[in-house]
Amino acid sequence: MIRIALVDDQEMVRAGIRLLVDEEPDMTVVAEASDGVAAIDAVERARPDVVVMDIRMPVLDGIEATRRLVAAGSPTAVLVLTTFDDDEHVFGALRAGAAGFLLKESRPQELIDAIRAIYDGGSLVGPGPTRRLVERWAQLDAAGAPPPSTSADLTPREVEVLVGLARGQSNKELAGSLLVSEATVKTHVSSVLAKLGLRSRVQAVVHAYESGLVRPSGRA
Repeated sequence: MIRIALVDDQEMVRAGIRLLVDEEPDMTVVAEASDGVAAIDAVERARPDVVVMDIRMPVLDGIEATRRLVAAGSPTAVLVLTTFDDDEHVFGALRAGAAGFLLKESRPQELIDAIRAIYDGGSLVGPGPTRRLVERWAQLDAAGAPPPSTSADLTPREVEVLVGLARGQSNKELAGSLLVSEATVKTHVSSVLAKLGLRSRVQAVVHAYESGLVRPSGRA
């Protein structure tokens, strides 16, 4: 059973997501909160597997709440919900340690699928608006602080995997292009994350763009 916490300052939004979750036999809502401070308390108390987190909230926003949860070593994965106009905040959330994000205009089934993907350790960065958003802000952020680590310690095969992640490839697609098994791809992905000190595949994608390994045009 996937245990979920809902964090949004709009009660109607939380109620709508709860209705969706209640229809799924493998999901249950174990906590709700209307601001970032309450979210941190709810996660500590209820120990959910996934937090569906809004960004703009009173008291403490979703980015800082995510950063504090990650810093505290919480195993709970954060799925950020936002609007496309909040792209700079989304990039901040990914850097803070969010496992992924969705637009609030997404279809209900996309939210359900995203929760399952994050619970299974999957990635939400792929073709479409989500990838374009990360590419755009990786480019605009290039003049900022350098990434916490480089790709120098990665093996050539691990670099190939990282580039594939940045291009939005799934484990199955990576396995096909590299002519290896999906299990081998998962091992490489885990190694990449460990060597770079990253929490999720989404952060690996951001790192690939920030470090210049992949350019916003998609070229490696």
